[in-house]
Amino acid sequence: MHYRRYVALGDSCAEGLDDLYPDGTTYRGWTDLTAAALSRVSPSLEYANLAVRGRRLDQILAEQVPLAVAQRPDLVTLFGGGNDVLQSRWQSTARSLDTAVAALTEAAGTVVLFTLPDIARLPGLRRLRPRVEALNDLIITTAARHGALLVDVREDPFCDDERLYGADRLHLGTRGHQRVAAHVLAVLGVPADPDWLAPLPPATREPLWRTASRHAAWLRHHVYPAVHGTLRNRLIGRQPGDGFLPKRPELTPVTEL
Repeated sequence: MHYRRYVALGDSCAEGLDDLYPDGTTYRGWTDLTAAALSRVSPSLEYANLAVRGRRLDQILAEQVPLAVAQRPDLVTLFGGGNDVLQSRWQSTARSLDTAVAALTEAAGTVVLFTLPDIARLPGLRRLRPRVEALNDLIITTAARHGALLVDVREDPFCDDERLYGADRLHLGTRGHQRVAAHVLAVLGVPADPDWLAPLPPATREPLWRTASRHAAWLRHHVYPAVHGTLRNRLIGRQPGDGFLPKRPELTPVTEL
């Protein structure tokens, strides 16, 4: 399948956190990897990425969908919903998702949606499991209703493997982004680097003291700052991602990646 205009929408996962380019200044992520692979079969491909970290589905609908439709894409990916789960914003989630996907499928020939991994695997987030499951059910039914393609990340046998995630254990790391890109390319019928879906080697066992030390460092450097930041943002009326702009707001040739 050949595409001319690819637009990515979503939150931090679609923006590319935590997969940095070698220069350490820009996030890459599965969307850039997907665009680069697509350009090998569609050399004239142009690519835009409107995703911004922290965005909920209602914000994606208001801020990103109109910009995407205006660029007349023939391929759109939408990865979102995690912030809706974390912020308990359920009243508008179903409506925002359905409205966004309806508009995108009308504008683009191919739209790809994604389920979410089980973020409730992390200590302290287990209470969120029913929300994650409900959101995934909603994403699946919305994709079917509008004829969108679906990448169900939960079908990857390594979906919950800690090695696919960054230091905060919530955002994908380099390996995780590679696997998601491979799954996207698979549903599009485009070859991917076979190493991206290679089975991970057996995890090495470590002493209990080292495991405890890693967990303590994770709590200190990632969990506590995140909780403190959330409380501070609520007090001052600030949203995660405020002040950040899309890394690639307009369609440009993939050769510029």
